[in-house]
Amino acid sequence: MKRRKISEWSKLDNAAKIFPPNSKKSDTKVFRFSCELVEPVEKVILQQALDITIEEFPLYKSVIKSGLFWYYFEKSDIKPVVTLEDIPPCSPLYDRNKKSLLFRVMYYKKRISVEIYHALSDGTGALQFLRTLVFHYITIKYKDKFVEKMPVMDYDASRTQKLDDSFQKYYTNNKDNSKKKKVIAYKIRGQKLAEYRIKVIEGVMPINNIMKKVKEHNTSLTIFLASILMRSINEDIPIRHKKDPVVLSIPVNLRKYFNSETARNFFGVINVDYTFSEYEGDLKDVIDHLQKCFKERLTPEKLNNRINGLASLEHNYFLRVIPLKIKDISLRIANNIVDKRNTSTLSNVGRIEMPKEINMFIESFDIFVSTNKLQACVCSYDDKLRVSFTSSFVSTDIQMRFFRTLTSMDIPVDIITNKIDDE
Repeated sequence: MKRRKISEWSKLDNAAKIFPPNSKKSDTKVFRFSCELVEPVEKVILQQALDITIEEFPLYKSVIKSGLFWYYFEKSDIKPVVTLEDIPPCSPLYDRNKKSLLFRVMYYKKRISVEIYHALSDGTGALQFLRTLVFHYITIKYKDKFVEKMPVMDYDASRTQKLDDSFQKYYTNNKDNSKKKKVIAYKIRGQKLAEYRIKVIEGVMPINNIMKKVKEHNTSLTIFLASILMRSINEDIPIRHKKDPVVLSIPVNLRKYFNSETARNFFGVINVDYTFSEYEGDLKDVIDHLQKCFKERLTPEKLNNRINGLASLEHNYFLRVIPLKIKDISLRIANNIVDKRNTSTLSNVGRIEMPKEINMFIESFDIFVSTNKLQACVCSYDDKLRVSFTSSFVSTDIQMRFFRTLTSMDIPVDIITNKIDDE
């Protein structure tokens, strides 16, 4: 059977359209997945693994070009090359004036890192790319260990499935007539780091310890951590702004609600809010309130409305014929409005699993993102949970209060942070 080639160009999915006009030095729209191995990374073998992996993810060969009406992906002959990590985390990948790939693969000591421009993929799709890359690296480096039986990856989506634009697939044209509450969220303020740098602070803790506390509060891990983060932010709010709600943006993997194996963007977002001046403010009350918010907003109907809202841009004839330069202005305004409606973001990508035969060669996984405010990412691997904060602010008070809350519950937390040159 002859394999069908990827077309020379393809459309950006509807979530991706927001990123090119809103990418800037203060927020590059880049996120990073990393895998720490038990032995130092060998560059030559990592390059071999990348050469294999890129063939399995054809969209990753693309660059972004701008047309008269829309941005689009164009197939490129640029060969991705593994590099030693020597740049600040989440440095820019997209430059409208330069033809370049939208991801990079780096290594440092025992760590393999993949940084990806958000227009190319969401966290779930990017994680599949890194998992595949690590799988090929380990099975090449330790091939003598797998003579009798080769491990098998559980992600076996076809090329067509990986390239699927699931926003278009599940677009229904149903109108959302519900009235949305317009909330202006509390905005974290403070001195920013120089040169648009971001500070990364990671807390590593035993998964069993924290899940015990989650069960004691009869809730989910995401709601438990979101509640602690909200309370940590509240302690930073000046008295005059106590009436402003703390609003967390929670990305949702739509693949859990709609059948999809796409390696592209397919995520939704729900906002959950809590006004500390109107409620009790203790952890139990925040958890109870957020559980109601999640129950109301995490429904197939509400998530389908999200899909319809994004896909409607492409199905509206009037919007389609507006020149790209004007669309860019509109999308920047829309992004600024959305930005005012949330205080921070907490993203839980869940448990990361690899074939059991190769787990012995892997130490950990982690994820963090670029931001011009404060954002938290959560993932777990083996028996460890990682909560990674990225921040554009000099102050680390919110992050420290968050982790101190966990340690006060007898949850041991190891803190890891990057070094900022001017500190």
